[in-house]
Amino acid sequence: MAAYRCSSLAVLFILCGLSVFIATEGQETTPTGGHRAAVVDNGQTDTEAAEQTAEQPAVAERRWEATVVEDVTPNEAAADKQDTSAPETVPPSSVPRPKDDFQEELVIRPLHSGDVYASFQFRTLWETDFTRENKVSHYRLFPKSLGQVISKFSVRELHISFTQGYWRTMQWGQPFLPSPPGAELWVWFQDSVTDVDGTWKELTNVLSGIFCASLNFIDSTNTVQPSASFKPLGVGNVTDHRFLRYATLPREIVCTENLTPWKKLLPCGSKAGLAVLLKSEKLFHSSFHSQAVHIRPVCEDEQCKTTSWELRQTLNVVFDLYTSGQSKREWSLFKMFSRTLTEACPLASSSKIYIDITDNPQGEQFELSPATPLLSQAVVLGDRRTFSVYDLTQQITFGTVRSLNLLIRWTFSEGDMLRPLLHAERYVAGYGLQTGEIHTLMYNNHPYRSFPVLLLDSVPWYLRLYIHTLTVTSKGKDNKPSYIHYQPSKDRVRPHLLEMLVQLPPNSVTEVTVQFERALLKWTEYTPDPNHGFYVGSSVISSLVPSIVAMDTNNTRERPLFSSFFPCKEESSYFVRVYTEPLLVNLPTPDFSMPYNVICLTCTVVAVGYGSLYNLLTRSFQIEEPSPGLAKRIANIIRKMRGVPPL
Repeated sequence: MAAYRCSSLAVLFILCGLSVFIATEGQETTPTGGHRAAVVDNGQTDTEAAEQTAEQPAVAERRWEATVVEDVTPNEAAADKQDTSAPETVPPSSVPRPKDDFQEELVIRPLHSGDVYASFQFRTLWETDFTRENKVSHYRLFPKSLGQVISKFSVRELHISFTQGYWRTMQWGQPFLPSPPGAELWVWFQDSVTDVDGTWKELTNVLSGIFCASLNFIDSTNTVQPSASFKPLGVGNVTDHRFLRYATLPREIVCTENLTPWKKLLPCGSKAGLAVLLKSEKLFHSSFHSQAVHIRPVCEDEQCKTTSWELRQTLNVVFDLYTSGQSKREWSLFKMFSRTLTEACPLASSSKIYIDITDNPQGEQFELSPATPLLSQAVVLGDRRTFSVYDLTQQITFGTVRSLNLLIRWTFSEGDMLRPLLHAERYVAGYGLQTGEIHTLMYNNHPYRSFPVLLLDSVPWYLRLYIHTLTVTSKGKDNKPSYIHYQPSKDRVRPHLLEMLVQLPPNSVTEVTVQFERALLKWTEYTPDPNHGFYVGSSVISSLVPSIVAMDTNNTRERPLFSSFFPCKEESSYFVRVYTEPLLVNLPTPDFSMPYNVICLTCTVVAVGYGSLYNLLTRSFQIEEPSPGLAKRIANIIRKMRGVPPL
């Protein structure tokens, strides 16, 4: 019995322990289930937050557009006001902001002549330091080839452009980013560079390989060091001009070999986004084509506490109505580029298309389809412009067919374009092949405002300028420049450099003339086609032109890319850079047919004279007796038969 009681007590003790364990497990299971429910609720909350976060850019876009959009109907205005009055609360995200960012834009401006101006803008921002001792090794959006160039050669700013054709300012207006015909390269180096000329030469050779161009032909004979022009466009405007180099190749031909490496610098290449429109056979079948790369440090905030490196790739093209084979005034993305858009670049934070409708507020000049309710206003080149905006990051932009093909159809062909306030031309005068004269005309079309312009002229050494013949006239009177910097050339070493600061009176034409003498080159210095002529690079005119509207001096504020390249420091003016036409000058050229005749005559004399002498010296002579007659031969045969010696 005692054993039975002990076993019963043991069983009861075990049962009590099990009950306590089960109760404890049940209590622990209840909070776990509650926590699981909380997790589900939080999952729903995160989903709603994600939806709110996804909707937040659209709301922000709508708010930004609300300050500049012209609402069409009162109902839409009331709806926008209701949406704005009840903003959605988005919880702050703990995800750190990425240090690099990529944006892409396309601006299409219909011109009054029936042509179309398209400007592509691709910007990559990267918050890094290429000048530190430990080299940057990880690249995400920024191209590694250019990053290594910045680090190796201590580049502070780099601007390079390749242009085919000449921008017709009086017909097309001012471009967003100007560039001269041919190739242009100007670079600011860091203050730590000791041998600027040697670094410049190495840099041009490297860039020649990257862009598959003839930049290796840049040497001291076509490189100048401006003293006042080409200020830095990035952080810090006070810099020693000893670290600046500028060169042009006006005869450089732009082709597919230059476009292909340019497209490979984009994060998405030409596989997605706006870059799919860059089809070479369409781009080069145009009146004007220009592609450029700009690298500079920019400020992240208004106080410029942090800086980032900005890579801006631009491509400008003008499609002519007649050369493109158009039978009517109608353009579309497919007619211009032979392709349509299906998606934005997945790596782009912003991908938009802007259509300039400033001169077409009510659709009286051209029709735009598909229509978009999103409008935007931006101050471009001192004028407030209105744009229709297509956001490629929104799927609704592509419609049900998942393809975007913008169509512009003209309904009214007449219209006057507003003349640009600053325009320039240049030509060569004179006769003969000994002397000549260069004329540069600068037009100030402002009715009542005068403004100064900075003129830069780089003339090759074989055009020997007579600087004492320099004259500047405005409205028939002498216009004395307030600043002149002239560096004479050295034969086969460096070109002429002339910089002047001239005040342009209102509504006037200022003419700058200088005489020159043509030099006689060595016969080895002529090009394969010397009778074609020799090119002289474009003149560069920089100025702060009076603005019609107040300019935005906050350069860190988010704006469209096409209106934020040149920094603005004054509300009353904006910066403009104008390039003139390149010059084609004939030099005294010898008759290269005469050397050909001399070579032919010399070869003939050598062949006849030396050949005969060589024949006489190397030929061996042998004396040969004349053959005997028939009677003598018969007599010798008879004598031989008789055993008698022959005659």
